[in-house]
Amino acid sequence: MTTATAERLRIIAPIVVGLVFLGVWQLLVGVVGVSDYLLPSPAAIAEEFVAFAPAIADATLVTGTNALIGLVVGTILAVVLAALASRWQAVDGMSAPIVAALAVVPIVALAPVLNSMFGADSQFGRQAIAALASFVPVFVNTLRGLRQTRPVHRDLMRSYAASSSQAFRIVTLPTAAPFLLTGIRIASSLAVISALVAEYFGGPRGGLGSFISTSAATSAYARAWAYVAAAIALGLLFFLATAALERLVLRRISPGGAR
Repeated sequence: MTTATAERLRIIAPIVVGLVFLGVWQLLVGVVGVSDYLLPSPAAIAEEFVAFAPAIADATLVTGTNALIGLVVGTILAVVLAALASRWQAVDGMSAPIVAALAVVPIVALAPVLNSMFGADSQFGRQAIAALASFVPVFVNTLRGLRQTRPVHRDLMRSYAASSSQAFRIVTLPTAAPFLLTGIRIASSLAVISALVAEYFGGPRGGLGSFISTSAATSAYARAWAYVAAAIALGLLFFLATAALERLVLRRISPGGAR
């Protein structure tokens, strides 16, 4: 099998599986007679999606903006703290219990607290939750990557009289980059999920989570699923964007890659 054929199969196979899944779904609802409140048909969901496309687009933009801000802020804080922890043992010892605590913080408990703290008109609580969700995987992966540099490479840089910043840029950062990018890719999906969940618990209206909750509460189940479909598409967009970023960066820093 050629590389081109394998690449085409990687694209075509998920599409075929998705179409088969939708066909079985439509069959279950139309032939077996599954109730709409249990599982609306794909056709009904698509109809609601088209009818409420402007509202869905606006809600997706709100949730996507919150998730993106949280992802960027969480990534920056995680990288800075990981760099400090890899350099100083004291910082590593102090940060370990904090990161462990953040890893187990329940979003459903924290979201209403932050939304109440910052008011019903502020998106900051949702962005903060997305940042916290993004922080942990980026920190853990970045710290692991920063510790992958071999002592012999550090000694080689010292023998060349390289400064600490030069050694970090030439040796440490390229070694840690794959781990950092993996952390960002994982965090991208978590940022969307956490921002979406936070929208269920107060704060300003307008996000996908708010409309999913409202639609389900008013028995507009197909409409709620249309918003769910938009949330899935948003999560996939974040994941694919970070995966593309990972491939681009790794291609540039790999031996023989463009620089």
